[in-house]
Amino acid sequence: MASRLAAEIVSVDSIAVYRGLDIGSAKPSPADRAAVPHHCLDLVSPAESFSVAAWLAAAAAAVADCRGRGRRILFVGGTPLYLRALRDGLAPLPPADPVVRTELLAEAAARGSALLHARLAAIDPPAATRIHPRDTKRIVRALEVATLTGRPLSTVQTTAADPLFESRLLILDASRAALAARINRRVETMFAGGLVEETAEALAAPGGIGSTASQAAGYTEAIDLLAGRIDRAEAIRRTQTRTRQLAKRQRTWLRSFKQATWIGA
Repeated sequence: MASRLAAEIVSVDSIAVYRGLDIGSAKPSPADRAAVPHHCLDLVSPAESFSVAAWLAAAAAAVADCRGRGRRILFVGGTPLYLRALRDGLAPLPPADPVVRTELLAEAAARGSALLHARLAAIDPPAATRIHPRDTKRIVRALEVATLTGRPLSTVQTTAADPLFESRLLILDASRAALAARINRRVETMFAGGLVEETAEALAAPGGIGSTASQAAGYTEAIDLLAGRIDRAEAIRRTQTRTRQLAKRQRTWLRSFKQATWIGA
């Protein structure tokens, strides 16, 4: 499609921003990237955290570059939070409060992130649905925003802003059975193709894999496998399960885009 439209591709993927995390994020192949220019890939090291605001800034720069050269743009990827920011802009969120954040982090350390996630689910189900129960950083931020504003993060995030530009949204859809089968095959291919070795290399690099990247499906399980906490078969099974759960959350998010066109794939 990009070739037919004389377009370039902007990646809308929260894991593909990390250098070296290629297999688990299913980055475009070198051949694909040579055929069509891609943007918003390999932006930071796996040790760094990365926010939707940082991605939006990178995407805006890519848009300006493409427009300046008369190129059309295709945004392609599966991180709905990035898509929403692209279409609706970012709501102004309160800055971090050291006191509130310290208290929440201390509670997470003492009692576990699952407890905080359950609390988040009680006050903000949409946010809890898209945040993994072990993603302490994002759980704490969501609870912090709710504490400071008196409103759920998911509500605050829907009330702004400054869209980058209007765009048509096409969603490639497949039946649940077909999607589950594809996910299962993809995970097996990832592990056979060197996901564990890629994870080990990233862990050995300066800074290792930070808390954000390490929560991604496949990398969490590869880390547990390397640490001897699970075996390879269990790592594959857990990754398949988590990826199917992710796909379910993506569907929920994508249904909220009322003007989207769904296409059978």
